[in-house]
Amino acid sequence: QVQLVESGGGLVQPGGSLRLSCAASGFTLDYYAIGWFRQAPGKEREGVSCISSSDGSTYYADSVKGRFTISRDNAKNTVYLQMNSLKPEDTAVYYCAADLTFGVRGLGFHLYDYWGQGTQVTVSS
Repeated sequence: QVQLVESGGGLVQPGGSLRLSCAASGFTLDYYAIGWFRQAPGKEREGVSCISSSDGSTYYADSVKGRFTISRDNAKNTVYLQMNSLKPEDTAVYYCAADLTFGVRGLGFHLYDYWGQGTQVTVSS
């Protein structure tokens, strides 16, 4: 069964850090670009970051640039999102998704074949 499972969400104070994980089962992530997306209450889903399947190149939305870092460990079939200097506006459900492509094509929702169920991140004092 093809599955993506996110973990690592939780409640953190402003300025704090979290590391999200996206673990794949039923398929290997080696040939997939991986994207992280988020959806806050009452808002549309937005792309946060993505990482290439081929050379590890990355892309970040302006809202998280310099604070978030995406990485992948193909040996563990897992992709991570390190989130530092968290702000209340980062509060959202975070999703990972997989795009079967060589390289990376961006954060268009229609590009991604598989999606996880999401993990809640709440930034609040």
